[in-house]
Amino acid sequence: MCRVHRTLALLLVLAACKPETSIDDYPCPPEGTKLTYDSFGRDFLAQNCQTCHGQSSGDRKGAPSSFDFGTLDDVRDHKARIFARAAADNVTMPPGPDDPPSSARYKLAEWLACGAP
Repeated sequence: MCRVHRTLALLLVLAACKPETSIDDYPCPPEGTKLTYDSFGRDFLAQNCQTCHGQSSGDRKGAPSSFDFGTLDDVRDHKARIFARAAADNVTMPPGPDDPPSSARYKLAEWLACGAP
């Protein structure tokens, strides 16, 4: 039984050590993207990021003030970090039970990889 617990513990440690996928690992599709700030980015950010990372947020819940995503230019300035925390298979942000679905995270990955048009 102890051997089973050690094996499970090792598997958990290995899963936790999975390197994050970077924006460089996820190129923009050759045909580009149809996703834009107006059709995707603004709503995704409002629903999943702005409560902590919005310019006008009074309660940032610990989000550093240097990571503010209140404008499209702010998002473009931080797109690699946003990708590393919330896009594709990266799931450390946003924290909590209401995480965006995987399909939305992959749309975010495409949108950011294509320059956040």
